[in-house]
Amino acid sequence: MTISMNMIQSIGLAVILLLIGKGLRKRINFFEKYCIPSPVIGGLLFAIITLVLRLTGLLMFEFDTTLQTFFMTMFFTSVGFNASFKVLKKGGPKVIIFLGVATLLVVLQNVVAAGLAGVVGVHPLLALMTGSTPMTGGHGTSAAYGPTVEALGITGATTVAVAAATFGLVAGSMMGGPVANRLIIKHDLLNKRKSSNDIDENVDNSGDSLLNGDKIAMAFFQILIAMGIGVYVSDLIALTGLTMPGYIGSMLVAAVIRNVSDSGAFKTPDEEIGIVGDVALNLFLAMALMTLKLWELIDLAIPMFILLAAQALLMFLFANYITFPIMGKDYDAAVISAGHCGFGMGATPNGVANMASVAEKYEYSSVAYFVVSLVGALFIDFTNAMVITGFVNFFG
Repeated sequence: MTISMNMIQSIGLAVILLLIGKGLRKRINFFEKYCIPSPVIGGLLFAIITLVLRLTGLLMFEFDTTLQTFFMTMFFTSVGFNASFKVLKKGGPKVIIFLGVATLLVVLQNVVAAGLAGVVGVHPLLALMTGSTPMTGGHGTSAAYGPTVEALGITGATTVAVAAATFGLVAGSMMGGPVANRLIIKHDLLNKRKSSNDIDENVDNSGDSLLNGDKIAMAFFQILIAMGIGVYVSDLIALTGLTMPGYIGSMLVAAVIRNVSDSGAFKTPDEEIGIVGDVALNLFLAMALMTLKLWELIDLAIPMFILLAAQALLMFLFANYITFPIMGKDYDAAVISAGHCGFGMGATPNGVANMASVAEKYEYSSVAYFVVSLVGALFIDFTNAMVITGFVNFFG
């Protein structure tokens, strides 16, 4: 028996699963501790149920995922609005340096994944779905790039990427605190700590933060305009023969609009755009997770274990021997390393949670919080998308 859901029914179910995920996260400490997103909880729960129903031959589901693509594009367009050169410049040298460090990790994550593809006997494109796509990119990037890779003939790419992203959330959260603790004790950083207040932590907090209907409406309008024009940009890019998700054009247009806005030509409602983007991300993830084909993972258990273990080892070595020394070898650098473990294998909230655990034991680092939050929330998704696109086209 097969249950088919149209576009409206599919998004309705996604919202129900999102709300179930929110409820479970509040009640189960594990989900809250490791910052597992609510749509991931509800969506994966449903995906597991559908797996059992399919394997027992009782029931199958078919969904219309039109709105999944729409909300995916809307979310990544909102990310494009964060690509402000003005904010990056004002953030200080450490922000730019850390963006470079984080982008280097993105490249290495894909190099490791593709390099091990032959060892574990999988296609390089499938192996890339355990690289920076799920690690630095998280569930959003995984659910976005998976279908793109599947369109190239790689079965199970989305399922592998989302499963890897879930692993990364937990592994990155567990790794960050111990890494920072080891560095602080080994180098006696707390006693050497010097105050560092050279970064303006209110760089992007000026202006009226009060939400109102006009601002929210303008946020929708600017996002939709960027999405509409972005379709043409993506079509032009496709003429070059490059393979990339359809949202890339919209991200680029959004970045242009944001930087024109920064010149004073008009006002971009940054906070409202962020809210619209968050809503779109939650709906997109809920739909992406509930439609996962978990049965495609059965034959990939051992290869995935090897690939993900390699990513965890890379993150540990990178945080200790690249992030820490490049960011200054001081207390702030140790806290940044903890944060990098969080968002380098999961998401920015995980990075912030890692830094909070270190601060609770030792001292608060305003520099670390500012640098990691700014790069993790605003800029790394943009550079990660460019790097992933390059690797996919190389192996595609």
